[in-house]
Amino acid sequence: MITLSSMLFGLFFGAGNLIFPAYLGQQSGTHIVPAVIGFLITGVGMPLLAVASLGITGSHGLLDLSSRIHPRFGFLFTCLLYLTIGPFFAAPRCVTVPFEMGFNTLFTHRISPQLALFLFSFLFTGAMLWFSLRPGKIMDWIGKLLNPLFLFILSILLIQALSHPYPLHPSTKLYATAPMMQGILNGYNTMDVLAGLAFGIIVVQVIQKYGITDPKAIANNTLKAGILCSVMMAIIYILTAVVGAYSLGYSTLADNGGIVLSHIAVHFFSQQGMILLATIVLFACLKTDIGLATSFSTTFHEMFPSISYKQWVIFFSGCMLLIANLGLDTIIQYSVPILMLLYPLAIMLVLLSLTRTSKVVARWTMSGTLIGSLIECIRTLPFSFGWITYANAHIPLFQIGFGWLYPMLIGLILGCIFKKKKRKENKI
Repeated sequence: MITLSSMLFGLFFGAGNLIFPAYLGQQSGTHIVPAVIGFLITGVGMPLLAVASLGITGSHGLLDLSSRIHPRFGFLFTCLLYLTIGPFFAAPRCVTVPFEMGFNTLFTHRISPQLALFLFSFLFTGAMLWFSLRPGKIMDWIGKLLNPLFLFILSILLIQALSHPYPLHPSTKLYATAPMMQGILNGYNTMDVLAGLAFGIIVVQVIQKYGITDPKAIANNTLKAGILCSVMMAIIYILTAVVGAYSLGYSTLADNGGIVLSHIAVHFFSQQGMILLATIVLFACLKTDIGLATSFSTTFHEMFPSISYKQWVIFFSGCMLLIANLGLDTIIQYSVPILMLLYPLAIMLVLLSLTRTSKVVARWTMSGTLIGSLIECIRTLPFSFGWITYANAHIPLFQIGFGWLYPMLIGLILGCIFKKKKRKENKI
């Protein structure tokens, strides 16, 4: 169980899980407590529920779970989610982050930055491909090797930074007015609710390899692993946020969490700190990408059996390599709108699955959520539309990224009405 939980933690905990809490800590300052609570809701609580929903409902994976709403929705949602957290956005981001946070300094003084990124991404992708082509050993690779190494190296940085506390500085404007809401939105960026739905299939397969086939036993073990993993994640999130808040004692406000961590590493370990940080982030990203490649290829092989698991892994690796070379800023810019589309749908899918909501109510609720999340997606596109100003003024919570809640509630109410109407017609 400990190794299984370590594996699940290793799958979840990528570069974003370090960057975003560190940035949140620095930005929230004196309002760090409500900000961290909000972050833990979407960064820990919802991913735990996502894993639990697969176990409790006895689903074999995301396709099985989402198809309970409607087969077509299940197919499209599964494809879009796996492509988003897989080769198109999350996986390439995991390649570029360790490069930007330290490894670029080892190359760029000799060759051009673009060539340096290509060489690094090529080596990274090769290592990920080697591990991913051996999915039967994923618990050994991640749970027993990569994750313990990652935690050991990370603890060196955190212990050193926590042993030198500094007074907290005032919050920035957004965190001063709505710290918990900002924390919740920052939890979106980790992509962990999406990852929880995606990685569930790996957890179930690993449990089954231990000879456990009873659905109740699988659900019980999945839930236990999810709880232990969530506790580990929450502890590191809190510590990283605190370290980020302390960092204003010796550095200025940074533009992103990567810069925050870089300042911390250099402050305590001089230039060797950049090597330490780059190693931490490299292990974090490598283990996450192995999990993403494995879960993506397993699911797509089940959906399209004519293409082998090996071929899907190669496809994943090729796409990841190409997109990673667009650069971190470009990847983040175009991933935000897709996240605003998928995250509300993922949250409601988890909640509806756990509450065993009827199909009529679930379909209407998801339809309302889809309308709201589409509006949120359009709002965050690099280009703007005139009607966005109208939506900002008239849709409650739209300005802070929760405009999808009201369409979802309307869909839920309509679903309940149609459910009652259907019951009356059946009685007649």
